[in-house]
Parts: sequence; structure tokens; C-alpha cells
Amino acid sequence: MSSPPPMRTTRVLDPEQIAMQAGRQMPFLRLPVRALAFSDRQLRLRQLAASHPMREYLIFIADLAQAQHQVLQDYAPVALPASDELEAASKVLKPPMPAFGWTRDAVWLGELRRLLALFRARVPEGPARDTLDRVLAADDAWIDQQADRLSRRLMFGLDLAAAPLIAAGLQAYWTQLVLQVAERHGENIFGRTDPGTECPCCGSAPTVSITRIGADEAGFRYLHCSLCGTEWHYVRIKCTHCESTKGIHFESLSPQPGIEPPPTGAREGAVKAECCDSCGHYLKQVAMEKDPEVEPVADDLASVTLDLLVSEAGHQRSGHNLMLLFGDPEIPDDGGGG
Repeated sequence: MSSPPPMRTTRVLDPEQIAMQAGRQMPFLRLPVRALAFSDRQLRLRQLAASHPMREYLIFIADLAQAQHQVLQDYAPVALPASDELEAASKVLKPPMPAFGWTRDAVWLGELRRLLALFRARVPEGPARDTLDRVLAADDAWIDQQADRLSRRLMFGLDLAAAPLIAAGLQAYWTQLVLQVAERHGENIFGRTDPGTECPCCGSAPTVSITRIGADEAGFRYLHCSLCGTEWHYVRIKCTHCESTKGIHFESLSPQPGIEPPPTGAREGAVKAECCDSCGHYLKQVAMEKDPEVEPVADDLASVTLDLLVSEAGHQRSGHNLMLLFGDPEIPDDGGGG
């Protein structure tokens, strides 16, 4: 059995020395773009899958992302929060459409079934097709129950085989919701939240952070929402779980001799884990300056090896990827069961 790839540790001694350039402005929010939403993801997944050990699963999620993209292009209008609700949320630094707490428009169920029907055409016969057919045949109440557990990050009672399929519908719905609100009220309707680790639109946890390139955003870090795809600025060298700036270091996979590209599928140095010694959590970071084609969800999926090694070193993942759920089952705090 081959030994796991080694990790490379980089410790940051003085995080205060790394700060935003004086007087430099950058957009706080980067909302999803309808024409690109999920399309960039499926393209990156196919690129990463070419020589990846998880090739079949990456292609599976790429096909699912392609169906998400198709549905989003002509998604049915959904019910929006009233103007006073948006203003009230902004005043108390809370997301206006929290993932768990916002009443989902029933439209989402119909669009989920449309998405899965499109996806089914690309899924060959086998266990995956059987799971897909089971979800399509399920009643709305069961699907909504599963969606609630996904929104609350509860593993207890969650159907792990069906979870990515239902999550795909949730992502498409919340992306549509955010885009509709922005189209009606403007992008500035979404403000900062407290804590700053939550998505300003839906309050969900990030999947990873991404350092961007470009005239206005070069070198700045954004957190990528696991649900609605919104990105929001978050200063570098700061824990995305406890918000500490002390004891931050980075872990990355070192390429093995004769193997190219590294185990993540991305270029060397493009994917690393920002680890916090204060709280013991970590969040992966993807860097466009190292690989301009990185995509948050795709590169997170393709770098599961890094998660395993960092977890073995004693750190707990704070990021959330709805396309790949793992961890110990949790008992719901509301007494519900599965």
C-alpha cells in the first residue's frame, strides 16, 4: 500500500503584517452570476476528473451541476422578503433569508424535480439511478424534512445517498432567491453580518475561501457560501470559525516525485488548509494566483485527501460542502428523528 502524500506546514508568525493595502477599495460581495452559476463548476469538475482517483464521482457531480445550471436559466419566480424585512435584518447584522428559518417557496420542489429529471438522462443504470428514482418518487414532506436537516447541518436521520440530489435543488433555489432580491432591490441590499463568518444572504457556512485575481480583487480573500454561492470579503490570516488572528498556519499536500499534478488535481500551492491552533478548526483556501481555474466547490471535492490528513492531525473542518458530507451522526436538538 502506498503511503499518503506528505503535508507541508507553513506557519504565519505575525498575521497583523498582512493587511489590506491602505486606501484600496474592493467589493464586499460577489453575487452569483446566472449565466455562469454552476457552469464554471461543472467545467472545472470535468477538468479535475481527467486523472483523478475520484473520477466517477467528480463526473457525477459535474453532470448534476450541469442540470443545476440549466434549471437556473429559466427558474420560476419565487416569493421574496418584503423591503421592511430586508431593512430589519440589515440593522441587526443578520442574513435576511436564513437557510433554516426562511420559509421555502413550494416552487423549489417543482424545480428540484425538473432538475433531477434533466440529470436522470445522464445517469446510467445502477445504484445512483435507483437513488435518483427513489427521490423523484418521494413525497414532498419527506424531501422537505431532508432539506431541513441539510440546512441545519444535521446528520442524524439524513439520507446520505439522497443528500447531494436534494442539496442541488436547495442550491438552485437559494441562488434564484438571492438573484431575484438583487434584481429588485440592488446588490447593496445585502450587508455585513455578525459573525462575519456567515453568508450575508442566507447565513450558511462557507465551503472554502478563495483568494482572487483581477484589478479590483487581486489578493483579497472571499468566503464562498455553501448554499447560495455568494462570496463575501473576509480578511486574510483570520480563523473562519473563531475569528482569531493568532496561531494560524497552513497545511498543503506536497507533490510526490514523478507525480504531476499534485493529489488535489490543482496546480501546486493552489489548495491549502488554513488551520487555527486557538480553536482547532480549519478551512481550505483555494488561490487563483496559483491556478486561475480553481472553483471553490470543485477544488474542495477534489482535495479530500487534504481533509483526511488535516483531520488526522487533530483539526476539525469548519467548511461545509453539500456535495460531499461526512462526519459522525448528530442527534437533532429538537428531538426529531429519522
